[in-house]
Amino acid sequence: RKVFQCSKDTIEKELKAWLSWACRSKLKPFVELSKKIRRHKEAIIATVRHGLSNARIESINNKIKVLIRKSYGLRNIQNLIDMIMIVCSNLYYKIKLPYELR
Repeated sequence: RKVFQCSKDTIEKELKAWLSWACRSKLKPFVELSKKIRRHKEAIIATVRHGLSNARIESINNKIKVLIRKSYGLRNIQNLIDMIMIVCSNLYYKIKLPYELR
């Protein structure tokens, strides 16, 4: 987690320091994790440098999961698909209802 909070300039140095610590560690999970991180080191550095995040995708996935739970018992799957399309787009805020919600 600390690596993702580093600045763009110090990311490589911080990651290298943690990886060297983890390799010297006698804890098996840390040694295994350091091996996995070494395989994906360039991608991790690029993610931090470019400020990439999958937060938006995770938020949409969560909205869809909530809609699936709410739609339990619907007879038509198309209704669920329509709800997902409405809620996950800007249409949800543009729809004018004949009454006002409180």
